[in-house]
Amino acid sequence: MFGAINKGVSTYKRIDLETGVVDANPLKLIVMLYEGAIEACQTGLMHMRNEDIVKKGEALSKAIMIIESGLRLSLDRKVGEDIAQSLDALYGYMSNRLYIGHLQNKPEYVLEVVKLLNDLKTAWVVIADSQTTGTQAMPQTTHPQNQQNMPAKG
Repeated sequence: MFGAINKGVSTYKRIDLETGVVDANPLKLIVMLYEGAIEACQTGLMHMRNEDIVKKGEALSKAIMIIESGLRLSLDRKVGEDIAQSLDALYGYMSNRLYIGHLQNKPEYVLEVVKLLNDLKTAWVVIADSQTTGTQAMPQTTHPQNQQNMPAKG
């Protein structure tokens, strides 16, 4: 009875996400990656509470994929230097915590990662907002997509 409605809502969400990605500036894309990883972690926590091992694994694997293939691989170590190295290490730590949290069924590990992701997302939102208002919140960003869009120093 609700299959057609659910399919329509699902299609709408997909189109909305695709449109958001196409229309987003590089900083917004980074924020969207954080949001996706946070959502996947929260979904994993829900499945952890419901003892659904398969869905928990899928959700936490998705979060790890976003961190590793989205956030970590987009770091520009030449521009960001120390910041990029620190973020790289932090992304590796978060992926490991999610992996161990899944294997050992430790929600506190996943919650730790959610907090870290939220903190980082907040920082990127400030950077993105400062770009749209013309102020500079940070001297240089570490994601390569951001380099050409950051206001010049000085």
